[in-house]
Amino acid sequence: MTNFLYALSRLDWLSLLDILLVASIVYAGLYIIRGTPAVTLLRGLLLVVAVTAVLSSLLRLTAFNWLIRNSLPALLVGIPVIFQPELRRALERLGRAGRWLDRITWQGETQRAIIEIAKGAASLSRQRLGALIVIEQNTGLQQYIDTGVMIDGLLSAELLETIFFKNSALHDMAVIVRGDHIIAAGCMLPLSEQELAERQYGTRHRAAIGVTEQSDAICVVLSEETGTISIARNGRMVRNLDEARLRNILQLFMRADGRRGL
Repeated sequence: MTNFLYALSRLDWLSLLDILLVASIVYAGLYIIRGTPAVTLLRGLLLVVAVTAVLSSLLRLTAFNWLIRNSLPALLVGIPVIFQPELRRALERLGRAGRWLDRITWQGETQRAIIEIAKGAASLSRQRLGALIVIEQNTGLQQYIDTGVMIDGLLSAELLETIFFKNSALHDMAVIVRGDHIIAAGCMLPLSEQELAERQYGTRHRAAIGVTEQSDAICVVLSEETGTISIARNGRMVRNLDEARLRNILQLFMRADGRRGL
């Protein structure tokens, strides 16, 4: 108790600022990785560190202590590799911090994109054409854009129908939308590793869930067999949508993501 009171008496505004900065960094790190596989990795890492600390302090294990001391540099290098997706997402959010300056333009592009995607999805559904439409949000999707064919064309329902027509060379892969433009088509996406119970989930649906597990993208997917319209976000999927419901859900999702990114 005496030591605590002594330490408390030595606190000044610089010490409080130091503590506040450290606490903010820790909180920001935990906030970034919440709801991601990194949480499990972090829990396992902390368990290993705790067990190692107990063993090294209680037992005089010379070789073990030497191994731990010399492993610390490798661990510091390994942490950025293990948490690379989360670190990349955090840096991308920082890089987009000035996006609030373009709020009016962004809202106009978003509304137009929602209308065209909903209209295009409804038309594709009536024709029983499969489709995979990824809408980029705050997390950049350049690694997937690079696997496809650059288009950078103004988004329209007619262009979506042309890309996903059965005889098109690009109809089996995904298109990626940024703002009110189709940036690329024929893009390959990561497949979800979830245990998907429903047999109706084909490759397109697994890819839609997979890309939304690894980013904050929104993905509209159409079944070629049934014409069913679905939408995926954060690794979850809502199915059996019509044009009006799809438009409403897109507005809800993109408005929420827009507030977070602005």
